[in-house]
Amino acid sequence: MFKVLRYLKPYWLIIVLIFFLTFANAISQLLLPNLMSNIVDVGIVQGDVNYIFRSGFIMLLIAIFGTTCTVIAAWNASKLSSRLATILREKVFHKVESFSLQEFNQFGTASLITRTTNDITQIQQVVLMMLRMMLMAPMMMIGGIIMAIAQDARMALVLIVILPLVLLTITIIGWLGLPLFKSIQKKLDQVNLVFRENLTGVRVIRAFNRQKHEQKRFAAANRDLTQTSIQANQIIALLMPMLSLILSLSTIAILWFGAQRIDANTLAVGDLMAFIQYINQILFAVTMLSMVFSMIPRASASANRILAIIETENSIVDAQTTQQLPPLVQGRTLRFEGVSFAYPKALDPVLSEISFEAKAGEVTAIIGGTGSGKSTLLNLMTRFYDPTQGQILLDGVDIRELAQTELREAIGYVPQKAVLFSGTVSENIRYGKATASDAEVMQAAQTAQAQDFIEKMKGGFEAAIAQGGSNVSGGQKQRLAIARALVRQAGVYLFDDSFSALDFKTDAKLRQALKQQEQQATMILVAQRISTIKDADQILVLDQGKIVGRGKHHELLATCPVYQEIAGSQLSQEELA
Repeated sequence: MFKVLRYLKPYWLIIVLIFFLTFANAISQLLLPNLMSNIVDVGIVQGDVNYIFRSGFIMLLIAIFGTTCTVIAAWNASKLSSRLATILREKVFHKVESFSLQEFNQFGTASLITRTTNDITQIQQVVLMMLRMMLMAPMMMIGGIIMAIAQDARMALVLIVILPLVLLTITIIGWLGLPLFKSIQKKLDQVNLVFRENLTGVRVIRAFNRQKHEQKRFAAANRDLTQTSIQANQIIALLMPMLSLILSLSTIAILWFGAQRIDANTLAVGDLMAFIQYINQILFAVTMLSMVFSMIPRASASANRILAIIETENSIVDAQTTQQLPPLVQGRTLRFEGVSFAYPKALDPVLSEISFEAKAGEVTAIIGGTGSGKSTLLNLMTRFYDPTQGQILLDGVDIRELAQTELREAIGYVPQKAVLFSGTVSENIRYGKATASDAEVMQAAQTAQAQDFIEKMKGGFEAAIAQGGSNVSGGQKQRLAIARALVRQAGVYLFDDSFSALDFKTDAKLRQALKQQEQQATMILVAQRISTIKDADQILVLDQGKIVGRGKHHELLATCPVYQEIAGSQLSQEELA
């Protein structure tokens, strides 16, 4: 938890201001019981009305001063805790943006969302309580003890019994609650995971009438979270009644001993009233501390989860001394040399000894069965993962020696699942190149065979795209994603099964337009359809992570059994002949 608080270091002046305002408020609170004691012992007992009014007016001024200090301190504490939450969200967001796919898989999307929202909110609330109460409570407690001893040292001996009892109660309850609050955050992750899967997979769930199954699945996760939350809160709920019981018993004991002292004329009534108020202030301060400590276990668990993200060492980082790519003249040459890759903790490699060269101005196609490693190859080219063996060279430079930004600037990438963002059509295309002119945007859309349907949309290139592209079809999404890559005017284009939602006519027109428009670029095309890749300059056939065939379409039909099997399932006898 304290590691998180280091981010408040630049705001130390505000913390000092809160400290002094809190100290001033504590002093004012400690002065009031003594003034009240004098009003009783001097003003009421001796019938001095002027003294009562004079002391009452002073008490009013002190109360106004203390209240003003409290309001200003609370305002600054609220501002500071909100600023800390902002800093943490920014740090988590920036850190997550730098994650490789390996770190995403490690944490999970649902957990990252929970940590960025719920966990940071927990920390913000506790920091607010700490700034408001954790400074005030020790001052009130120490000051109250001093004033109580000054009021009557013998009566103050009751604190020797009260304070250890209170501290023991807080310690036991905190010790019981901490593991439960850690568990709550993990179970909240699970609830968010199930809920997120239901939102993203709603069409599949309804298509297969699995609503009841998903309801049971969510209910189980929700029930598990509820039971743990109830158990944790039941433990914390014991704190206040137990402290109230201790406070009540202490007040009774003080009144009993105090009555005997008053009867023996060794203690004034006003002094007894003041002493009770100081004891109440001490116990109230301890209660405030207990409220903070009751929140700390959950906030501590949240802080650890946030720090786990911020302090995670990225598996993919830029080299200390990065190289630069040579100027782009035409396209760029991409070469794999003995590349192998295995996911962390996996028993078998996904790719083994992959070697090939994709030359500028040529189309290199990759085909293979499901799970053969096609998409993983592209993930290695974009350095979403690093190979466990071998090297990938772009224009003769190992991509691990390039800055990640420079590498990805050189690549136009179209993912397997087309992802669009809320905004306009032109904003989505310009996502590939923020400085693209209107002419460049239109040219990219035309090459991607997207201009026709864009012009039919209300507003054309300024038409709104809903979140996730839900207001356009799958084929339209793919064409916009392709236009987004083409607007970069990159030296290398990676298409990860990016034509799968297109009809054969559009597919053919798009490939023809690409061939004319990007004649000098290096194109690597992952596809499932033979018709999409049969005109490629080089076709690589993957099977179980290995290249089992390479060549042109007609060559592979004659020499590669895996390619023959794929072609036989898609082409007619005339096309195979």
